[in-house]
Amino acid sequence: MHPDDPSDQKLTEARPTTLSDDATSTERTIGRHRAAEPSRRALLGSTPVRVALATGVTCCLSLVAVATARGNHDDTPRTVEPLAEAVADRAAIADERASRSLDRDAAPARILPPSPTAKPTPTPTAVRKAPKKPVKPRRPRPVAGLDQAQMDNAKIIVDVGLEMKMPRRALVVALSTAMQESNLYNLASDVLPESAEYPNQGSGSDHDSVGLFQQRPSSGWGTVAQLMRPSYAARAFYTALNEIPGWQDMSVTAAAQSVQISAYPDAYAQHEDRATTVAAALTA
Repeated sequence: MHPDDPSDQKLTEARPTTLSDDATSTERTIGRHRAAEPSRRALLGSTPVRVALATGVTCCLSLVAVATARGNHDDTPRTVEPLAEAVADRAAIADERASRSLDRDAAPARILPPSPTAKPTPTPTAVRKAPKKPVKPRRPRPVAGLDQAQMDNAKIIVDVGLEMKMPRRALVVALSTAMQESNLYNLASDVLPESAEYPNQGSGSDHDSVGLFQQRPSSGWGTVAQLMRPSYAARAFYTALNEIPGWQDMSVTAAAQSVQISAYPDAYAQHEDRATTVAAALTA
């Protein structure tokens, strides 16, 4: 082939034997490692990645980890770091929104185990109140020259009369009778030794008469044991008084005599004033 042939010169120029030193060739030679860069940017800008970034903190953090791992590679551009920061900012915003949400589940309460040194609280026990002591009835203050024993017996006579709905007049008649018959003492009988077996305040010797009203068991007033109880004796007297027609209009002496049939019918009148004073004191 002739060197002056134009066709040979064209072939020679078309196939250079050395690498070109122009800027364009140099840029292509160095930039071939950047061939993957457009695909990475396209990947990061794609719709699935955006969805992952918006849906949850976990996916965002996973993407940050991948981007960071790729950034550590020698041939990965450093432009990934701004993208990682943007992802972290979005994750922080999502976390902040989640923390403000009222729909999130409340954190379960932490129950601490009991301290081994803590003492169990004792169960309160019912406090038993001491039984109240029975209140003794107040003894009446003696009046009209009576002692305490006489006044106590007078109170029993009045209380029984009030229980039987007897009027004040009946109380005075009963007190006058007891003052005359026994001087308001609960007497046993020397004729009836049995009567001494019961509580008494002395004894008499008028036949078989016993108690406050000197009632006789032989006359049908009751047994010795019954007549030695002041309350029974007073009830027996009021019952007999109620059987006398018009006793309310009688004098104290006449009413008492109608019940007692005493050999000294006028003796009861002398006790009327004291009996009235005692009845008034016990019913005040």
